[in-house]
Amino acid sequence: MQQIKTYLDQIATISKEDWGVFISKLKPQVIPKKSIFLKLNDIENTISFIEYGVVRLFIPKENQDKEITFGFSFKNQFISAYDSFLTQTPSAYQLQALTETSVLSITYSDLQDVYKTTQIGNLIGRLTAERLFLLKSKREQNLLNLTAEQRYVKLFKERPELLQVIPLKYISSYIGVTAQALSRIRKRVILIS
Repeated sequence: MQQIKTYLDQIATISKEDWGVFISKLKPQVIPKKSIFLKLNDIENTISFIEYGVVRLFIPKENQDKEITFGFSFKNQFISAYDSFLTQTPSAYQLQALTETSVLSITYSDLQDVYKTTQIGNLIGRLTAERLFLLKSKREQNLLNLTAEQRYVKLFKERPELLQVIPLKYISSYIGVTAQALSRIRKRVILIS
């Protein structure tokens, strides 16, 4: 619980009363490696804070090689199929723990209660919405403005740990290329380095 408090304290001052209400609603959970914890067409009922681990956001396909990975979330970030959470409608994508992942989750109904009784709920909702918007916007801009090789190099420079914990097939999908194209890009990047 200290990790989420430290994270939120960097953003806003939270009263003891609000903090007490908020943490009383949080449920800890450890999600095993490779587990899908929100399936396609399920309604997202939680927002979660990642204490440790890596989560992948993806659109499943019958052929797993054709899945579309469009996001990753890491330690000290909030994760949710936020559009499904907000509208309480079925999700168009899935969430998968790529590593063992520990989260603190709050349900939709509990968050609505926190909204009504505290200031912190609105903060969490806004932070989650802003983060997800920025991830989406950044990815769209990268896909439109950068070559596949530039996207790979940028990802490698910004998050070198990704390459250690995320399978290359998910990275290739994330940057919008086939696994074979990523292999060629990686060879060129190694030769240049």
